[in-house]
Amino acid sequence: MNKILHILETVKDPEIPVLSLVDLGVITHVAAEGKIVTVKMTPTFVGCPAMDYMKAEVESALQQEGYEPHVEISFEKPWSSDLISEKGKAALKKYGLAPPPDKKLFTDLEILETTTCPRCNSNHTELKNPFGPTLCRAIYYCYTCKEAFEQFKPL
Repeated sequence: MNKILHILETVKDPEIPVLSLVDLGVITHVAAEGKIVTVKMTPTFVGCPAMDYMKAEVESALQQEGYEPHVEISFEKPWSSDLISEKGKAALKKYGLAPPPDKKLFTDLEILETTTCPRCNSNHTELKNPFGPTLCRAIYYCYTCKEAFEQFKPL
């Protein structure tokens, strides 16, 4: 199973290429029986335009290594930002995106008017727009380094 997970970690999110689908938490189930590998993927939101592309990339990566993939897009359990691994959160920050806070730390999105800047680590930030380039991101401004940045919304 470790070899299969290693293969799947090579498949990157098309919008954030430093983040694997495993670390993003989109790959929610993997099972193998011989060369047959079953993978379940859960989109970050319903209607995610990249799901078919990501599914094809997972299939291709497994096929290149001699596996017969069976990839299913599943809505059994909704995706949550809590599924992003610690490695994934570190990759987001290094890429310049503020990782989402732990969902257990808040009860209302309005509490998230500020967040830590991924560039300078300042908390002197302000939510400028809760609607970023994708449904799962918001736009903030840092008054310390004078840079705008995005944050993955806690979902």
